[in-house]
Amino acid sequence: MNDDLFESLIEVIATLRSENGCPWDREQTHKSLKSTLIEETYETVEAIDSEDPSKLKEELGDLLLNVMLQAQIAAENKDFTINDVIETLTEKLIRRHPHVFGNVQVDNAEDVVNNWEKIKSQEAGYEDRKSVLDGIPIALPALLRGQKIQKRVARVGFDWDHISDVIDKVDEELAEVKESLKDSDVDAIENEIGDLFFSVVNLCRFLDLQAEETLRRTNRKFINRFKRMEDVLENHGKSISDQTLAELDEIWEEVKKDE
Repeated sequence: MNDDLFESLIEVIATLRSENGCPWDREQTHKSLKSTLIEETYETVEAIDSEDPSKLKEELGDLLLNVMLQAQIAAENKDFTINDVIETLTEKLIRRHPHVFGNVQVDNAEDVVNNWEKIKSQEAGYEDRKSVLDGIPIALPALLRGQKIQKRVARVGFDWDHISDVIDKVDEELAEVKESLKDSDVDAIENEIGDLFFSVVNLCRFLDLQAEETLRRTNRKFINRFKRMEDVLENHGKSISDQTLAELDEIWEEVKKDE
């Protein structure tokens, strides 16, 4: 990293937060920036999906801005500085990679993850974690959090042996959803659909797929198909709201064939 560039960025952020700086930046707090941080994270993920380097460069900058603002607020509170953040991160990376910076031998990525977890458990701030499931962020998207939960319990042996068992569980949960619909009990239906979601997430995990990304991909696919269907109708001078479901389904199938 160019030290001059980094120092210039620190100065810019400090100026924005100064008495004569930007009113918006000056009134921000750690908590007020939470939603912005989440938003910028998702925009960065979207930029990665776009495979557009210039867009990714811009979104990474916006994400870095949030980190710098948080660090500047902490510095003003005499808590820590951005240099402390970098130093802490550097020390942690070295400590948690003894197979790179030390003499520990690993055979594969699984060994790396196991060592990582063991090292984490011995660090300050982790001593109060009693359960295998402690420490999984509550604010994670539900699919991502569900998969992390399943990975944690799988590490201690709470897992299916064969994929056929996982598929059977999906079938079982779907059957229970169908059964719950008979009684029109909203709470029961919600519980059973939640169980179905969880079992499908587990199927993704078992296949080494990311459930969150799998659904994101399907969302993108659906949006693209629907927009093309709208274009087809517009080209024929028709409105989507005037079509029957059968007519829309026919166009949908034609759109799928063109992929």
